Amino acid sequence: MNPGLVLVVFILVLVGVTLFLGVRIVPQGYKFVVQRLGKYHSTLGPGLNLIIPYMDTVAYKVTTKDIVLDIPSQDVITRDNAVIITNAVAYINIVAPEKAVYGVEDYRLAIQTLVQTSLRSIIGEMDLDDALSSREQIKTKLKNAISDDIADWGIVLKTVEIQDIKPSDTMQQAMEEQAAAERARRAMVTRAEGEKASAILQAEGKLEASKREAQAKIVLAEGDKNAIAKIAEAAATAETTLHYLLGQRYVDALRALAEQQGSRTVVLPADLTSAIQGLLGGGKQAPSR
Repeated sequence: MNPGLVLVVFILVLVGVTLFLGVRIVPQGYKFVVQRLGKYHSTLGPGLNLIIPYMDTVAYKVTTKDIVLDIPSQDVITRDNAVIITNAVAYINIVAPEKAVYGVEDYRLAIQTLVQTSLRSIIGEMDLDDALSSREQIKTKLKNAISDDIADWGIVLKTVEIQDIKPSDTMQQAMEEQAAAERARRAMVTRAEGEKASAILQAEGKLEASKREAQAKIVLAEGDKNAIAKIAEAAATAETTLHYLLGQRYVDALRALAEQQGSRTVVLPADLTSAIQGLLGGGKQAPSR
């Protein structure tokens, strides 16, 4: 082969390789970290970029889009020694790729570990009930706790969400038993209060009935008293009044006797007044002297 032609081909190949190594097109959503002779030199943004071939090399290709980090579930012990299971998801964005690749060996693993330890610390300062009902509070504390730390790595924490926060299986069973016992206690208290209210109402009913009965007797007595007074006024003497009352009571007693079940015939004396006087001895004449 002609040596001149070989030289031309070599030069063309060298130019092609040089252009290939010196021209870098960075796609949107990425940044390239360039090292010169093994040392950080620059960061290439999206678009056409030129670097010095053979001296500059693209060491890292870093995405600038939001990254979703799934934080695995872990057991966390609350302040009152309850075991709960929780996990989370973090949304991060790399704003300084050179810090992310040179500041930490594996920024994904580092952030994941940081979120887990911070989550254990935050929930460890809370009681079980607070931990189960304070998801937003935990989220805010978690974000504040790790934002400053990962800022040194050129990473911004967009947000972090608590996916699950629930008691462990044994704790769940204990809580269900406790809830069932509490419901049974409330049912017993309600039943006892109902029986107490019923007994009170019955006693108050009996008391009210007794009062009304006593009042009725008083009214009847007053009526009898007034009736006797009226009869005494109408009668000429007290003896006449007494005879009248005794005769009325005698007639009432005979009527009641006649109305009893199984009673047959009641015979009344023809001279009722004389009979009553005979019973009381009112009909006897005073002995003559």
